[in-house]
Amino acid sequence: MSSNLVSPLRLVVLISGNGSNLQAIIDEINSNNLPAEIVAVISNKADAYGLERAKKANIPQHFLSHLDYDDRKQYDLALQSLIDQFKPDLIILAGFMRILSDEFVEHYSHKMMNIHPSLLPKYKGLNTHQRVLDAGENEHGCSVHFVTAALDDGPVILQATVAVNENDNAETLAVKVHKQEHRIYPQAIRMFAENKI
Repeated sequence: MSSNLVSPLRLVVLISGNGSNLQAIIDEINSNNLPAEIVAVISNKADAYGLERAKKANIPQHFLSHLDYDDRKQYDLALQSLIDQFKPDLIILAGFMRILSDEFVEHYSHKMMNIHPSLLPKYKGLNTHQRVLDAGENEHGCSVHFVTAALDDGPVILQATVAVNENDNAETLAVKVHKQEHRIYPQAIRMFAENKI
């Protein structure tokens, strides 16, 4: 852990599913490789396995269903209110499958990161692995970026590349890319904690 830090970076992690990137971050913190503390994990889905990962790591877990709100703006206001209770230094989107309102993004400007399974600015949006294959690319990867109002469009912090082989399919590419995501997401958070971005 860096000696120049007074206290660990306070993280709130937003998830919708399995939480494998959440687990990678937890593991790095537990190994003293990341000067951070996850103060809450929030999911919009009750059955997200990432909530179980948080529970096992003794991290407070919260479920806030978007189905309980009339529109995106109302949900985002409730989510913002919940997040702000934890006074985070950085918000981490780790498979949070919601498009966020402009007001929400603005509230956390330069304090919210996402990881996207492509080499941005290429292949924004969904189904990136299949789209890379369909385009005949020989290189693929992932990008950690700051979140802005435009989808998958914020400034890129770190990227990692993987080779696309002729026998690859969407599933094999996903496995390769996930491995790199788990490596570079904690690294990007560490850079933020150490004021290296």
